[in-house]
Amino acid sequence: MGRLETSDKDSVHLENEIQARIDKVFSNLERLEILSSKEPPNKRQNAKLRVDQLKYDVQHLQTALRNFQHRRYIREQQERQREELLARTFTTNGTQKKILDVANTLGLSNTVMRLIEKRAFQDKYLMIGGMIVTCVIMFLVVQYLT
Repeated sequence: MGRLETSDKDSVHLENEIQARIDKVFSNLERLEILSSKEPPNKRQNAKLRVDQLKYDVQHLQTALRNFQHRRYIREQQERQREELLARTFTTNGTQKKILDVANTLGLSNTVMRLIEKRAFQDKYLMIGGMIVTCVIMFLVVQYLT
């Protein structure tokens, strides 16, 4: 496990080797458990206790290996996300900038563009006012016709 912690990023081979060894130890422990049940009664309890302790230790090794694999996976995922972010190009206020670029391409002056923006602002209030008037008329029609 110590070699695994200090190895480079391509430690999958070493992880597989450790996993194979842990599996082999588990199979040996199962055989030991069977053999411990064949011990004389005065030694049987002590043998079972030792086998259980070994199982406990191997389970901790298995958990440590899984934790290492999880940390490696998280680290690789973070590296991929960082690379994606570095590859991405960011723009500031893209829509308004594109509109201004199109307007400049069409040859509109700054004065004309300011008038257009002012008109759009006024049109928004006209639209809201028209919506309110329409709702009031609909309410009055429903109120007096029913």
